[in-house]
Amino acid sequence: MSASAAPTLRPRSLWQGRALVLAGIVLSAFTLRTAVTSLTPLLDSLGSEFGFGPTMTGVFGMVPTAAFAAFGVLTPAIAHRLGLERAALTAMVLAALGLLARSFAGDTWQLLVASVVALSGMGIGNVVLPPLVKRYFADRVGAVSSLYITVLQLGTILPALAAVPLAQAAGWRVSLGSWSLVAVAAALPWIAALWMERYGRSAQARALAAAHDRAVTPADEAPELVAPAPRGKVWRSSVAWGMALMFGMTSLITYSMFTWLPKLLVEAGGSAALGGSMVALFSTLGLVAALALPALAVRIANPFPVVLACVVMYLCGFAGLLWAPMSATLLWVALLGLGPSTFPLSLTLINLRTRTQAGSASLSGFMQGVGYTISCVGPLLFGWLHETTHGWVLPFGFLSLCLVVLTISGYLACRPRMLEDTW
Repeated sequence: MSASAAPTLRPRSLWQGRALVLAGIVLSAFTLRTAVTSLTPLLDSLGSEFGFGPTMTGVFGMVPTAAFAAFGVLTPAIAHRLGLERAALTAMVLAALGLLARSFAGDTWQLLVASVVALSGMGIGNVVLPPLVKRYFADRVGAVSSLYITVLQLGTILPALAAVPLAQAAGWRVSLGSWSLVAVAAALPWIAALWMERYGRSAQARALAAAHDRAVTPADEAPELVAPAPRGKVWRSSVAWGMALMFGMTSLITYSMFTWLPKLLVEAGGSAALGGSMVALFSTLGLVAALALPALAVRIANPFPVVLACVVMYLCGFAGLLWAPMSATLLWVALLGLGPSTFPLSLTLINLRTRTQAGSASLSGFMQGVGYTISCVGPLLFGWLHETTHGWVLPFGFLSLCLVVLTISGYLACRPRMLEDTW
């Protein structure tokens, strides 16, 4: 079946009857990476303050993927129990509490625990956003996916860009804690939407909502939109494994670069501010993919050529940073930043490779649970190889092997098939 196979829906206004949900999706997306990129540019200075070295730096780099992996597995059950909207609210509350607690950390372990709390909320948010898009915006999957992935990239860029200047101007505690305000703002639309659902709907509004649900739900789909798919089915699908491995390799490389790119540039003779700005540039190039890939993916049956192009850009960026890191830094980081275009592609394919919200939630949880579990090893192994060899050849060799897996899994993920037809 074609990648675009889905019930034919008549588009309606993006805001009609769903403005609060759209605001919640957008603000939540902005929050989902703030705990990661607000910290990595400060790890060198925090290591001096708290007395940790490269190994613990690798642990901090591994924690995001570990938390995202754990909650990739747990979130479908959480969403089934609470509902997608309450799960999204829970995600933002945890993110706000963890981000705020980091600013009060007195030692390495307090900083680590607070980071885990924040990242657990963000892990829940990672999984629930795609099925929320499918539930409320089945008539505009490409447009809304592009919007929220673009905002997610902005939420990755701005903390990296602002971390060092904020720390220099007001201290690292303000630099880390200020992002909790964004998570609080993201919680407000979900609170309002849930309040409206429970207390504010008129009978006419409920009738309109029911009519919309019938319009966007295939006739053969179960009424419970977040019910998990049949137990033991998803892991049998080559579509699911292809997407999980493609997502996992992309995340492994991305988080390795988030963690170690500043140190690589500092060791090559650059400044800490340069490291932070290059992490921001690395993230900024994701905006290009976030704007283009969802719209492209809904229009072509097999986007595998995009995966091949990403692999080539990764290889060029690796080679430049390894052999000439300070001679054309902007070029190497720009190429490296275009490589993770497979990230928005993966998120968009969640809804393009499934027929139902239940399938979307199951695939989202499986893809992110398995993918982030695999990617956990990235920052830690990359750092261990560097610490062991006192160079960057073996670390980049390791990432190059990951590109082989990315190519094979991308082929499996991009073939125009539906999850429900392969399990």
